[in-house]
Amino acid sequence: MKLELSMVVQGCRLGVLTGLGRAGQHSLEVPGCLLYTRCGTVPHLTQDTLHTLNNLPSVTQLTLNTLAEHQEVLEEFKQGVRKFAGLHDTVLYCSLHDPATSCPPGHITNKTVSVWGSGGRIELTVAKFMALQKAVQPDLYQSMADGETWQINTSRKRVRKSVDRTLAHLDECLLLHHKTQCVYGHENPGKELSGVEVLGVVEGGDVLEERVRSARETAKRPVGGFCLDGLHTAAMETDLRTKLITAVIKELPEDKPRLLQGVGRPDEVLACVEAGVDLFESFFPFQVTERGCALTFPFNITTDPEAAGTGVQVPPTVVELDKSEAAIGQKNGTDNPQEDQTKMTPFEINLKDKRYREDFSPLVEGCGCYCCRNHQRAYLHHLLVTNELLAGVLLMLHNTAHYYAFFTALRGALASDKLDHLKKRVLEGPGKGMSGEGAGERDG
Repeated sequence: MKLELSMVVQGCRLGVLTGLGRAGQHSLEVPGCLLYTRCGTVPHLTQDTLHTLNNLPSVTQLTLNTLAEHQEVLEEFKQGVRKFAGLHDTVLYCSLHDPATSCPPGHITNKTVSVWGSGGRIELTVAKFMALQKAVQPDLYQSMADGETWQINTSRKRVRKSVDRTLAHLDECLLLHHKTQCVYGHENPGKELSGVEVLGVVEGGDVLEERVRSARETAKRPVGGFCLDGLHTAAMETDLRTKLITAVIKELPEDKPRLLQGVGRPDEVLACVEAGVDLFESFFPFQVTERGCALTFPFNITTDPEAAGTGVQVPPTVVELDKSEAAIGQKNGTDNPQEDQTKMTPFEINLKDKRYREDFSPLVEGCGCYCCRNHQRAYLHHLLVTNELLAGVLLMLHNTAHYYAFFTALRGALASDKLDHLKKRVLEGPGKGMSGEGAGERDG
């Protein structure tokens, strides 16, 4: 795995992550995002339905909290999650926690971390964690980490302990990873983790000195990249997050990717890209879908998508966004991340609202997704108020397509030196109660 940068402008990194997968045949453009799944499946969508979308990320995110309770089955199966879940040709990345769900705090020890599956808490030692990785057979995975420092007023002592534990876990994971590759058995010499990359986790809460120490020490280890943890939307304000990321980035090598966990809002993505982040998790469309909402924020910066090099059929035009909706979602750091995840943001519309009962326009004018090409807002409103399962399918299709098109537009804006223009479209668009004329720039 190698990060090849083509451009670095004011901290923003544009390039391609190459050599992904066991055979090194996959690549992923940065800035970019992963494909969010639960047990290898995008929520609400079958594999066939998912692959009606274009420009899907080449890296699929799995989470241990949804897989840990199936360890015995996967070990018996012996062929990993890729074949078990019937996934298409994709790179598998395994993270510790699901970014769309919160974990109860207070279940971390010096030797263990806990994940929460459908059956409750599962305690993981490093040995069990690595056994799970062997059963899952990912292409890259996050090392075990103590990430319980996101709560407000966490003491410096607790933050320091988190960094120490995370580094100790990383060393143990790397040792077992190396042993598994080199000397595990005679009939099967460690093929489960052969060629697999380990991502080191940077912790440190909101303490700048601990963040820097964690980054500096993690960078000394033979890892393939870095996960920036504990900086998620519910944990802290954007300005503080940006300050911490900027300090951390200075300690990390230029040629390895930086994945930020728990951040998905478009405004926060833009701020973090400017701070030097390469990769994000794409759980945000799922959260929006679960709220019965649709992403409608504008991001096109040209009247000709081909001229921008996007190759996508999206000059999205927001047909209507009420100012009261745009104001929703202005938030501060909180001790309850689950509460934060249920709040609307300025980048979406609530289709359960009665105003959409007779709105026969598509979710976004010009969007090429199946939902926008075939259905109207009024139909989505009907599906939601009658609790039809199809509502989740159609919303997830649209929200996923819209979100990935945003990242395509982001890379195009960086390549054409129009990032400021894109930021203006994304950040100012929702707050203006825009009509169809202003949102899509159809008149140039």
